[in-house]
Amino acid sequence: MQTVVQFLRSQTVLVVSAVLALASCFLVPPSLSYVSYVDWRVLGLLFSLMAVVAGLRMAGTFRVLTEVLLRKVTSLRLIALLLVLLCFGFSMFLTNDVTLITLVPFTLTLAANLGSMLTPIGNPQNLYLYSEYDLSLGTFFRTMAPYTALSLVLLVVLTLVLVPAGTASLSEGSSFHSFHRKTFFVYAALFLLCLLSVARVLDWRITLVAVLAVVVIENYRLLRMVDYSLLFTFIFFFVFIGNVGSLPDVREFLENAVRGREVETGILASQVISNVPAALLLSKFTTDGARLLIGVNLGGLGTLIASMASLITYRFYAASTRALKGRYFLEFTLWNIVFLALLYALARVLL
Repeated sequence: MQTVVQFLRSQTVLVVSAVLALASCFLVPPSLSYVSYVDWRVLGLLFSLMAVVAGLRMAGTFRVLTEVLLRKVTSLRLIALLLVLLCFGFSMFLTNDVTLITLVPFTLTLAANLGSMLTPIGNPQNLYLYSEYDLSLGTFFRTMAPYTALSLVLLVVLTLVLVPAGTASLSEGSSFHSFHRKTFFVYAALFLLCLLSVARVLDWRITLVAVLAVVVIENYRLLRMVDYSLLFTFIFFFVFIGNVGSLPDVREFLENAVRGREVETGILASQVISNVPAALLLSKFTTDGARLLIGVNLGGLGTLIASMASLITYRFYAASTRALKGRYFLEFTLWNIVFLALLYALARVLL
């Protein structure tokens, strides 16, 4: 029973998506049409990216890079700023979830959620919307660049204000002895294939086969590091949304509710069901992918469940000794609301 409770707590979004998918099956009986609901390209790219990033982590890539950047820094304020910027930058290419697992507890959840807005591979909902609406890279970057730029300025100011002046020194230990050069180059090449597939230069199925072949031959244990709960969450929501979308009355109601209010509905829905499910759900009821992209990315700020990355950070912190959960929750909510309000104000000006 305790194991079941722990699973439900740790995989709440997955469980909810499964329940919704199952319930929708009573409205639309299962058939072969279910297969067409699923965006297999997005799932294939997500799997490939997660496996490749796991390989890069195994090679010691991020430990070494962080050490190189921080080795000569002695200012406490500068150390904090560099860690925040590392999180902000890493999240653009490694997804915000992976970045937080790599750097927590040394940096801010805000940095990962905000930095990941800029690129299609920064977080799962970006990759999905980029594919679903067939957005060009130029359109994607132009849409999210103003919000990413303002976020970067706000993060730098916040870090410099909150972190006291003083000196500090990091551990003198070196990670270079654990850096595997050959492994790094293998997975760096696979990461390039992933980027080419995201940019629609290379068929995603070629990349998927290449990644699977290399991982199975080189280190099959990496397959355990893939977030299968995220992949199944996508599948369950695809089924639920496909079934709901096939009901004319429900579809008309949701289209009227979302159309012209993509930013606002994206933000609000994310506060309740998290921004990845919100993107999957709302995308079926609007043709304005750019506005929805803004809405679900800004929607990652706010409540603790607005972003899966935020939940990951909280679990790490709550498991630490002397964790002040109440204080963390209050400060987390406060700063998330501040950033959300400022970014939404920018959206109102620009749109």
